[in-house]
Amino acid sequence: MEASCSSHTLPNHDIQAIDSLAMLPSQPRIAIIGGGPAGLTLGLLLHKREIPFLIFEGRQEPTDAELAKPSGMLDLHEESGLAAIRECGLYSRFSQLTGECSEAQRVSDKDGNILHTDEGELSERPEISRHALMNLLATSLPPHTIKWGHKLLSATSSTTPEGTEVELDFGHQGKLPFDLVIGADGAWSRVRRLLTNVKPHYAGTQNITTNITQLAKYPHLAELIGCGSFSALGLRHGVMSHRLSQDAARIYTFLTLPDEGFPASAGLAGCTAAAAKSKILQDDTLLSRFGPVVKELFAVSCDQETSDNPGALLDIKPLYTLPIGTSWKHQSNVTLIGDAAHLMCPWAGEGVNLAMWDSLLLAHAIIGAHQAVATNGGSFVSALDPLLLDFEVDQLKRTKEKAQETYNNGQMLFGENGAKAFAEFFQSAYGTTQ
Repeated sequence: MEASCSSHTLPNHDIQAIDSLAMLPSQPRIAIIGGGPAGLTLGLLLHKREIPFLIFEGRQEPTDAELAKPSGMLDLHEESGLAAIRECGLYSRFSQLTGECSEAQRVSDKDGNILHTDEGELSERPEISRHALMNLLATSLPPHTIKWGHKLLSATSSTTPEGTEVELDFGHQGKLPFDLVIGADGAWSRVRRLLTNVKPHYAGTQNITTNITQLAKYPHLAELIGCGSFSALGLRHGVMSHRLSQDAARIYTFLTLPDEGFPASAGLAGCTAAAAKSKILQDDTLLSRFGPVVKELFAVSCDQETSDNPGALLDIKPLYTLPIGTSWKHQSNVTLIGDAAHLMCPWAGEGVNLAMWDSLLLAHAIIGAHQAVATNGGSFVSALDPLLLDFEVDQLKRTKEKAQETYNNGQMLFGENGAKAFAEFFQSAYGTTQ
């Protein structure tokens, strides 16, 4: 393949991508779009079976400094996330990276009165930071298999004498052809457009993310939130936290609001966290009616966020979800995993687990097709087609159930008295009373 037929040359990373593509065998040419947990897990599982692939990720490769910054905590479940980690052969290294946040839970009402506490004794879902998980997966792959800085602009299907293929356009000269394209490219997946016109819709919730990096200065707040997860709920809003390493905590403030464009309409879009806090704390429709200690938790996190990142704007985003049961007409050479397939809110902690479960089961299908071709010959795409269809049918069944559970959890958490409902949920699960 020629890099260009004009006088301009391709950027080095594009030349590398095309060179890597040329090194792939005639079949299968597999592209994984997205270098999040889903894409990296799938790539690693294929790598272990020596099946060639390329991962294309729009972001630049993260630096050590970026990976050292606070990130959200993810709890991995035995049948999904942990099963994928085990099959990747990473469980021992993974275990060494857990423990920053315990599995303990604390639930309070809007005034900070504790309604439920536990030490996570019935849970078997270890917590790991998103950055640690991503780094673990990425560094376990050969560097040439991940093409950083490649943002997909479009994907098109075309028919060739050999069958159908998908061409990927990353905005530079030349399109790259593949036999199989897996969309692991998140909420606003461009690969999804090859399969369905369904798009995510606003879930009715705004999320503000802040961090406290010097929690020892506030022992009463450290006592309030505990060593694991904390939730202060009421009036259809919530202030939640996860403990992090190095005396830090990440604070998530969820506001139930009908206005998708709330950050702009409320004048918060151009504010720092410190500048925005008074507007949120003084508004009766937001956190004004929460108790002093919960409001202080939010205020301290805003002040420290701005102190640690001077000039950075408030991190406030609307949450989106795909309709429950989103499906598409099966195609033999394109499929979706993770948020691209079944975006949902974080109320059940299923996002990363479903994504890695998708990767595990899709890898089994690809490995099966690859082995069939090695034994019997023929086309990889033809061998994969029935296995891919079975994967998608199973995926829809699994994710539809979890999406409904996630929706139900959101209704429980963000009702008028979400704290009472959430505490009763835990007490029923643990068979105790508080």
